Order: sequence, then structure tokens, then C-alpha cells
Amino acid sequence: MSDLREFPPEVMREMGYELALVQEGDTPSDWKPMAIVGPGVKEIRVSDEDGIYRSLYVASLGSKVYVLHCFQKKSQTTPRKDIDLASKRLSALCRELRASSAKPKQKKEKQK
Repeated sequence: MSDLREFPPEVMREMGYELALVQEGDTPSDWKPMAIVGPGVKEIRVSDEDGIYRSLYVASLGSKVYVLHCFQKKSQTTPRKDIDLASKRLSALCRELRASSAKPKQKKEKQK
């Protein structure tokens, strides 16, 4: 999320609003699937006079929205380094979620 905090204030507010829509189960106003990053990954697009900004996220893992990467786009195509970074973060997230769901849940002891 540190990348998102580096966006211009108005872009940061708009991106936050769009991500809040996703959290509520709604569709962002400008998005596209990013299957090249991984299954279920989508891209929110926000523009201002200085450029085009992107947030790559996945919302299909449970009931949460996981932001994988935020960046300013400077060319027509998404840079390979941004795709690779988001893909690595998705892999790490999936490993973490599998590990946390594999841990046995401890029962609370009854108080006497």
C-alpha cells in the first residue's frame, strides 16, 4: 500500500473509493481482468492530468480484497516488472493463506 500512498492526493482518494466499492461487492467504474498476473486478478484504472494509475488486486480469496501492487503507468502496455511483482505477491499471498488455513484451530479451554 505504500505505492498507493505515493499517488497524488486526488488519485489516492479515487483509488480508495474504487477499492471500497470492491470491498462492498460492487464493481469499480474502470477495471479490467489481469489474468496474466494470475487467476482472479483485476486492475483498477484511475487517470488524472499527470498520468494513468493502476491498482492490481484480487478479491476472490475469501471475503477480503488483497491489493497486490499499485503503480503509475507510463506506456500503453503494462511493464513486465509490474506484472512480475504482482504475480510474486499473489503467489506469496496464496502460500500464506494455505498455511494459515492448514493450522489446526485450538479449542478454548472451559473455565471452571
